[in-house]
Amino acid sequence: MKIVTVIGARPQFIKAAVVSRAIKQKKDVTEVIVHTGQHFDGNMSDIFFEEMEIPKPNYNLNINGLGHGAMTGQMLEKIEAVLLKEKPDWVLVYGDTNSTLAGALAAKKLHIQVAHVEAGLRSFNMKMPEEINRILTDRISDILFCPTETAVKNLHNEGYKNINCKIKNVGDVMQDAALFYSKRSKKPNTEISERFVLCTVHRAENTDNPEAFKNIFEALEEIAIETPVVLPLHPRTRNKLKSLNYNFSSSPITFIEPVGYLEMVWLLQSCQMVMTDSGGLQKEAYFFKKQCLTLREETEWVELVEHGYNTICGSDKEKIISSINEEQSRQNSNFEKEIYGDGSAGIEIIKYLLKL
Repeated sequence: MKIVTVIGARPQFIKAAVVSRAIKQKKDVTEVIVHTGQHFDGNMSDIFFEEMEIPKPNYNLNINGLGHGAMTGQMLEKIEAVLLKEKPDWVLVYGDTNSTLAGALAAKKLHIQVAHVEAGLRSFNMKMPEEINRILTDRISDILFCPTETAVKNLHNEGYKNINCKIKNVGDVMQDAALFYSKRSKKPNTEISERFVLCTVHRAENTDNPEAFKNIFEALEEIAIETPVVLPLHPRTRNKLKSLNYNFSSSPITFIEPVGYLEMVWLLQSCQMVMTDSGGLQKEAYFFKKQCLTLREETEWVELVEHGYNTICGSDKEKIISSINEEQSRQNSNFEKEIYGDGSAGIEIIKYLLKL
């Protein structure tokens, strides 16, 4: 069996590495990795692949820095050429990027079977490009590998029982990754206080909304006076703060340079709690048994909210401050529930593909 894996961003490489390790255990499975280049990342050097034990891409399409339509269109054209050359049995796509949609669509047009990892997620916010990508990818995939029962229910509610595809809850590949990389974590090369709050802010819905952006940073500054707030600074966030003439030198927030995944794992292991507008970091906070405050109006990971591991704060300054005070004052939550499986998602995915 030959699998072509299409990925385009660093988080997708980490997810795909989980399945690649499972593929290596099977002598009768060959994997060809296609990197679209969607998110140019200077950290993805040879050292990145060696440290993370991730296979290097067989193809790098170098498509980035374009609008959604141009980017997706160029990916579709170039991925199609790869598929015509490689003639795989399956195309494997991850998550909800333009690379995900382009890979699935290119394969489907060539009548190649598509498997979507992280299927069934919904924010129910159609203004998010990711929501459009994941819905369309789900609809044309042959196998939908869901990370949770909530994702399965979303698909059933949308009538997928009447569509010719298979739905399988295999657990979350990021749970596998957290277990694998937790023993390889690295402290960032910077001074960090003990008992800190880890924070990330980068989503356009916050950075491009002046009022939301202002409210979030006013809240963070107030919190940082009492409890250290460590914030790896995303380029988009840095540029927005600079455009607002933000005074970094007098801010009580501890800004650090963007970190690699192994350093982020160390920060997650060492922090007191997490505040973020990142979808992935919400889950990773749970994997490392840390409460999370989400700086968005909704989340795809509703089970974290339902079980009390995550609080939706949006950009409401008062709610952010009151929520962190409440979390800091209460007893630690019980993180023993296996919401995202037992860390064997990668193995389950390959076992299921081989059965077919």
